[in-house]
Amino acid sequence: MNRLSILCIGFLLCAALPSAWAQEDEARALVEKADEIRFPKGGFETMILVTSTKPDEDPEVRRYRVLSQGNEKSLVQVTEPASEAGQTLLMRGRDLWLYLPEVSQPVRLSFSQRLTGQVSNGDIARANFSGDYVSKIVRTDLIDGNEFHVLELTAEERSVTYAKVMLWLRKSNNYPHKAEFYSVSGRLLKTAWYENYQQMQGRMRPTRMVLKDAVKKGEQSVMEYSQMKSRDLPDRMFTKAYLKNID
Repeated sequence: MNRLSILCIGFLLCAALPSAWAQEDEARALVEKADEIRFPKGGFETMILVTSTKPDEDPEVRRYRVLSQGNEKSLVQVTEPASEAGQTLLMRGRDLWLYLPEVSQPVRLSFSQRLTGQVSNGDIARANFSGDYVSKIVRTDLIDGNEFHVLELTAEERSVTYAKVMLWLRKSNNYPHKAEFYSVSGRLLKTAWYENYQQMQGRMRPTRMVLKDAVKKGEQSVMEYSQMKSRDLPDRMFTKAYLKNID
């Protein structure tokens, strides 16, 4: 290869870098906006009703109270069933613990572990796509006459809930529409739909999330959000020492 060819290749590579950076920045901005649509950036409290169903079985119903301080700190308290009331998940950054009233020390957990039905610990305790994944726009889809950005989200490290997420965002308003969640091996685990947008805590947000198992047909969980309100939540609440004193 002569010197002129090398110089030309070098020039083309340098010219492509700003475009690649711009695309990465655009994808990151889209995911950040989607995160803010799903949940407030500041401190808040919300209730979550989870109804899980399987073919030929009675539905399983669970209720949770969630206290969250941005994307990095949260507490998830079981309020129903009564037999599990008082159990609490504590999330700080990418660390997660379970407090059981009958056990003196919190137990370390993974975000990918199932909490109930199709709902993983990370689905409730940590919903931080922009902080946990590297994103890129892969295409545009047309669904029911509406255009959607389709983004591929790749986990920054193995401790996050899913190895890869495919995320559909409506182009006109950046509303999350659908997500597919994948394992490390590339297997589709489940698909989620964001539904029933309503005014909550200052803006339109999805108040219903339907999670369907990709392997076990007919198994699904529905997460319904309600009673969302702002809360001034001090840092001391999000410590293992404080778990027994939550009110």
